[in-house]
Amino acid sequence: MLDLQKISTERRNPLSAHIDELPTLEMVKIVNGEDQKVALAVEKILPEIARAVDIITDRLARGGRLFYLGAGTSGRLGILDASECPPTYGVEPELVQGVIAGGIPAIFKAQEGAEDNPELAAQDLAERGFGKGDVLVGIAASGRTPYVIGGLQYARKLGAATIALACSANAAIEEYADIALLPVTGAEVVTGSTRMKAGTAQKLVLNMLSTVTMIKLGKVYGNLMVDVKTSNAKLEERAKNIVMEATGCSREESIAALSEARGNAKLAIFIHLTGADFAAGQAALARADGHLAQALRQEGTV
Repeated sequence: MLDLQKISTERRNPLSAHIDELPTLEMVKIVNGEDQKVALAVEKILPEIARAVDIITDRLARGGRLFYLGAGTSGRLGILDASECPPTYGVEPELVQGVIAGGIPAIFKAQEGAEDNPELAAQDLAERGFGKGDVLVGIAASGRTPYVIGGLQYARKLGAATIALACSANAAIEEYADIALLPVTGAEVVTGSTRMKAGTAQKLVLNMLSTVTMIKLGKVYGNLMVDVKTSNAKLEERAKNIVMEATGCSREESIAALSEARGNAKLAIFIHLTGADFAAGQAALARADGHLAQALRQEGTV
């Protein structure tokens, strides 16, 4: 029998034991006070997060992909993080993928039974061609979701890198991972509602995994998202501002550089600063593995 009381995210929180009897302002103060503990829980595992980033970066640099796997809120958070990578960093949608128990319907409507099927995770990963060169991040607030355990077991069998993300100490999924990321957030304001503190902690960790990986892969120059895809009016305007910020050029010069670079902000910056044409700029960035600062140093520009 599953003993939920052994899982910290399922315990009752004494600070909110009578929250239903309080004035609204006191209710939200309790929620806010508990939320403030989340960042501190994440801070305690920063060394493990850094190790996970290095593993992910190494695999992606060698042609691998990053997969997030989870059920319910955990699965949706993985999909959210994955879906933001293409527009922000200009990567292909296949590079970072979110997989959720129950498939696409589970994104919008809970498919609770799907999380109890460990074989389903292996099927879902196999359908996506998951292989030994890839990385799997298994996400489960409780740390014992069978679907996630099944996915991690499958990934390990293939020889892929495995990372576990849970919000409870001594999480079961830790056994199946090369690295365990365990920000222990404790009892929720509403008992067992892990979309709250646990979900917030997972979001913070996923932000770090994808963001720092993309920085290390050369998708950021300074703190500018130079590989942003100019796929709508807002992103086109952002690209213009990025080129201006990076080079100190005028808006008109930024537009001209982006035109020469066919909308590629990173290439536009290189072209403006070096005077290179499109082909030469592409070649220089390729030699630097897409790292703009390195390409500029090689040209003697910085």
